Amino acid sequence: MRVMIVGQKWLAAELLRLCLARGDDAAAVSAPRMDDRLAALATAEGIPVCQVPRRLTGEWVPAGVDVLLCANAHVFVTAEARGKARLGALGYHPSLLPRHRGRDAIRWALHMGDVVTGGTAYWLDDGADTGPIAAQDWCWVEPGDTPEALWHRALGPMGLRLFDQVLAALDTGAVPSASQDTRMATWEPSFNPGKLAAS
Repeated sequence: MRVMIVGQKWLAAELLRLCLARGDDAAAVSAPRMDDRLAALATAEGIPVCQVPRRLTGEWVPAGVDVLLCANAHVFVTAEARGKARLGALGYHPSLLPRHRGRDAIRWALHMGDVVTGGTAYWLDDGADTGPIAAQDWCWVEPGDTPEALWHRALGPMGLRLFDQVLAALDTGAVPSASQDTRMATWEPSFNPGKLAAS
């Protein structure tokens, strides 16, 4: 599989390691900074790195890419960019989509007192976390969990497993995809405890 990884931090770097271990051809990565873990690993492996500030457009996607893999990718992946990859763009969201769409899903799950949460590998579209679901898993929210603890214990490793699961399916020619149930959808803005306390 020829892939391009878009993202940052631990999950994106571990996803690149996973792809290299699988024997995938990593055509390029996009990271926000050259000192990010993803960029550092790609540079060490001789993989081209581009820095895209807000929007990933088609010009950044190398020819012949099968799938864009988006892990902690806080950029908008345009339809043009998705269209340049044979299978589109696969992302990971740390919630049981369609619940908790938005960039602070873990904080909102804790704030709302959810006892169960999870992660979703999904196909990006033009909406905010609205694309079809490729794979999903769940976990308990444990007493005393913080966003960081929940991410490190469960949701980060879950993201890597879900990417691996979907890539294995793609290897066989299957493209798992199921529409989100919009009746269950929630969307929350960026988490701001100060505004919550004032309201």
